[in-house]
Formats: sequence, structure tokens, C-alpha cells
Amino acid sequence: MTFDMIREIMVPFLGTTLGAASVFFIKGKLNRQFQRALTGFAAGVMVAASVWGLLLPSMEQSAHLDKLAFVPAAVGLWAGFLFLMLLDKLIPHLHMNSSEAEGPKCNLGRSAMMVLAVALHNLPEGMAVGVILAGAATGAEGVSAAAALTLSLGIAIQNFPEGAIISIPLKEGGMSRRRSFTYGMLSGVVEPVGAVLTLLMAEMIVPALPYLLSFAAGAMLYVVVEELIPEMSEGEHSHIGTLLFAVGFTVMMMLDIVLG
Repeated sequence: MTFDMIREIMVPFLGTTLGAASVFFIKGKLNRQFQRALTGFAAGVMVAASVWGLLLPSMEQSAHLDKLAFVPAAVGLWAGFLFLMLLDKLIPHLHMNSSEAEGPKCNLGRSAMMVLAVALHNLPEGMAVGVILAGAATGAEGVSAAAALTLSLGIAIQNFPEGAIISIPLKEGGMSRRRSFTYGMLSGVVEPVGAVLTLLMAEMIVPALPYLLSFAAGAMLYVVVEELIPEMSEGEHSHIGTLLFAVGFTVMMMLDIVLG
């Protein structure tokens, strides 16, 4: 594993860690409008990353299928959606601003289940980085080291608000700043783990690369539609989440062009 691969695997985790570290600098409660803005921004980045970084390369990989080049992308997209839906049912977790946990009943505390909710979101992002790196490492057509770096940076950018959104409310609930930071940071551990495990299976991945790229996209889009968009829109009507969604989408689109 090269230094560049290690960097691209760890950059998203660094984004989560820096976001969680904001708990040491922000005093008082996290403003609801600010939280909605952060969530909207993260959603915009994830949608753009899914389209430019995953779905389009999936169809490029399938160009030899001519007019059926969309088939691997469509199949993988649905598989990713259904996989995250299944995990939603199997893993106990608690989302922000929610009083009722999802998944099977368990004895885990509120804090642990909030971390599991974010970790569940981060899993497909780690897989996406691993799939792109595997494709780049084996010279797969349409997948480059620049594309891997772009996706990694984009995920890191949207991980920053996620880290803040998990650590600051924990502090507001009475947890120490240090412990809140630790929980926020740990929510991102699943990303490098998922990326490394995916990368270790590179030889097996390449033949199915179009499906796996779109699988990661489907899983990420599930998170956006199921969780982030409702969270940025709940409560009193405001356009802040929608506007920051557009900002996040634009930032990721620009990164793809500039770095790609």
C-alpha cells in the first residue's frame, strides 16, 4: 500500500476528527439553523460525489455494453439502497433530534447509538474510497488516482459537519468535551476500516467494478434521502438547508473538475 493510498484512506477520517474537535471551541448550544446548514451542505457534497465520483465512472466502465451501459449502474444503485435499508433494520441506532431509536432493541446508551447512526452513514463512504482506489491501483479504465483524491477530499469536507453534529450535542447533554470529541472521532473509524478491507480485495473487485461503484453511490444516496434531507428540513420552515445543499453540490462539482 503506497503513501498516496494511505493518505486518501485517512483524509475522510481526518475530516470527521477535525469536525469533532470543534467541541473544544464552540461554546453553548449548536444553533438549530447552523445545524441544518451543515446537514444540507453534507447532503449536497454526498449527492455530487455519488454522481460524478461513482455513477458516471460506473457507466464509463460499462461503455462496451453500448445502450445497456446503464444496467450495472442501475443494478448497483438498487443494491446499495437495499443494503443500507437492511442495515437500518439490523443495527440499533439513534438519529439526531430523535427520541426513538431505530433497529432492534438493545441496552446501549443514547450516546453509543448516536455514534452508531453516524458510523452507519460513514460505511458506504469508506467503501467508495476503497473501490475507487482499487480501480486506480489496477489501472481500470475511467478510474484514476486523481479521481480517488477528489472523492476522498469531498467526503472529508462533508465529514467535518458530521463530526461537529455528533460531538457538540453530546457535550450539550452533559458529557465532557474530551469524551464528546472521542465519540465524534470514533464515528468516523468505520471509513478507513471499510476502505482498507475493500482495497485488500482489489483483484476480486475489478471485474465487478461498475457494480461496486454504483453500489457505493446507492448507499450514499440512501443516507441523503433517508436521513440528511429530513434533518435539514424539519422544524420551522427555512431555506438555509436547501441553499447549503446547493453550495455543497457546487463545491464537490468544482473539485471534480479542478482535480480530475
